[in-house]
Amino acid sequence: MTRGVARIVTWQKPISFRSNGGWTQILLAVSLFTALLSALLAWLEVGTGGTLHVGVGTATAIAVGLAALTFGRTTSLDRRLMESEQRFHRVMEDSAIGVAVVGIDGRIMRSNTAFATMLGRSREDVEGLTFREVTHPDDVDAGRTIIEELKAGVSDSFRFEKRYLRKDGTAVCALLSRSIICDESNGQPLYIVSQIVEIEERRKSEALVTEAETRWNFALASAGQGVWEFDLRKGGTSYSATWVQMLGYAEGELDGDPDRWLRMIHPEDRAAVEEIDRAHLEGKTPFFEAEFRMRHKDGRWIWILDRGKAIERAEDGRLIRAIGSLTDITRRKEAEERLAISAAMLASEKERLRVTLQSIGDAVICTDASNRVTFMNPVAEKLTGTSSGAALGKLLGHVYWAVDEETGQRIGVARSVAGARAPAMPNSRAVLIRRDDTRCSIRQVVSPIINDRDEFCGQVIVFQDFTDARALQRQLAHAAAHDALTGLPNRSSFLRAMEELVDEVRNGGTEHQFMFVDLDHFKPVNDTGGHAAGDALLKQAAEALRNAVRQMDIVARLGGDEFAVVLKSTSEASARLRAQSIIEAIHGLAFTWEGRSYSIGASIGLTAISAGCGAVDEIIARADAGCYAAKAAGRGCVSMAPTGEKAGEAVTPVSGPLAAAS
Repeated sequence: MTRGVARIVTWQKPISFRSNGGWTQILLAVSLFTALLSALLAWLEVGTGGTLHVGVGTATAIAVGLAALTFGRTTSLDRRLMESEQRFHRVMEDSAIGVAVVGIDGRIMRSNTAFATMLGRSREDVEGLTFREVTHPDDVDAGRTIIEELKAGVSDSFRFEKRYLRKDGTAVCALLSRSIICDESNGQPLYIVSQIVEIEERRKSEALVTEAETRWNFALASAGQGVWEFDLRKGGTSYSATWVQMLGYAEGELDGDPDRWLRMIHPEDRAAVEEIDRAHLEGKTPFFEAEFRMRHKDGRWIWILDRGKAIERAEDGRLIRAIGSLTDITRRKEAEERLAISAAMLASEKERLRVTLQSIGDAVICTDASNRVTFMNPVAEKLTGTSSGAALGKLLGHVYWAVDEETGQRIGVARSVAGARAPAMPNSRAVLIRRDDTRCSIRQVVSPIINDRDEFCGQVIVFQDFTDARALQRQLAHAAAHDALTGLPNRSSFLRAMEELVDEVRNGGTEHQFMFVDLDHFKPVNDTGGHAAGDALLKQAAEALRNAVRQMDIVARLGGDEFAVVLKSTSEASARLRAQSIIEAIHGLAFTWEGRSYSIGASIGLTAISAGCGAVDEIIARADAGCYAAKAAGRGCVSMAPTGEKAGEAVTPVSGPLAAAS
């Protein structure tokens, strides 16, 4: 009982022996001594009156001895209690953690400064409050359950986290440890000693660490990164969930055996991986990195990128701890393989293309997006007069210059507009100006190169020496448009020219004059001298006609001995004079064949090409009728055919040559 009381006393306010406590103990001893003495005297008085003197002396001696003994013991006990209390008081006040003494009813009997400060209060404010009043409402029930367990003797201490309420209403998280103090005589609980450690910052730090770990693990999992850790102290290697899932295993299925991963590596890759691993373990490399194949649980092989580093070694260099990551790079490897195959195929195709371009008969020049030469085959070198070595990297204009044959303007090499998928541009009228300023006719095709993003990447120019073909083309075109015998435009080309002139006049152009010219006395030449004589005469007549008109005028052979003349921008009066000149020129030919002379002439029908002249065939028909009239009038003259409204009445179209009148 005494020791239990002593414990209670120690939790009271300090008592100074030097001020009051010592004298109280002395008075207590004196009172005890007086009581004992009175009792002894009464006993002696009643029992032995004859021996009072002796009894009083003896009793006095006994009482004094007992008082002295009691006084000595009491003083020693109080001193120890006081010293214990002082020590506890100092320890409690100096403690960096909160300490509180709580009654069984939950009321705070005593608090140190650290606990009061934690609550944003003074010690005086805290002492007397109940733990319910300083506990977060959500944590009250949990604390009550533990108190009931303490009271029932289920446990004598506990430890848990809870939230306290500061004076300003904010919450603070703390770790609470409680021990119950019981009476040693009967086991009844007396009070509770609580130790409170603020863990708010620790909780925040733990939350940050947890958040960081969550983000890190999520990032690793999202990136398909598995993590492994070797720890000699833990007895093996552990793998993250992402790592084992990567290989088709369940979590924990691969833990333990540190060498199991090596046995899962493809036999062809194992030796290389072991060498890389050994080099790192021996400290020869700063980290471990290897790409290899590992067997999936389903039997297939997947490509793995393994990176790791030893982070702890023993004094003798033995590996204690290492950590690393593994990444599934199967798709990358497959893509690299496909790319390698594609690259090989592209290289092969490029080589075939190069050989083809080098061997074809056409000249080929390729450019990039900046119009700089990237390729030039031997034929292009020959035609341009520039070697491939000198041309590569140069702007196209420094190597290749093509102009239009008629206009002289540069053609077909302008940079295409980005995104415009322009078709290939052929040109058969190009002239290549060589490096030595000589020229040759070429046929070129310029094709822009557009990628799949509609971006201009360059162009390809294919061209051939077209000089001979162009000459043949010109010959054929001339033959198609000219009379083979006289060299004059033939009927078809003349009709096209007439159509253009009529359209011009209808659109407000200048008036022209049309002549239908028929040779006189041509039939005898043909009959007596033969076709050769007739052909010779026709050539001379054609030459005489060309010389009799201006260069801008048109002279054509319609067929047989019939000719057509168009006097451009000429009046009727001027046309009559020009027609007379033509007649005189033909009459003065003095044609001779095989020693025989022939006298020939010409009859002309004249009509205007004006806005109301009608179609081309109508114009020719009127002029032909005029020529017929001239022949009927005696030949060697000009007959003006009517035009306008009277043309339909006066002119009857005549088909075919006027053989009878010739």
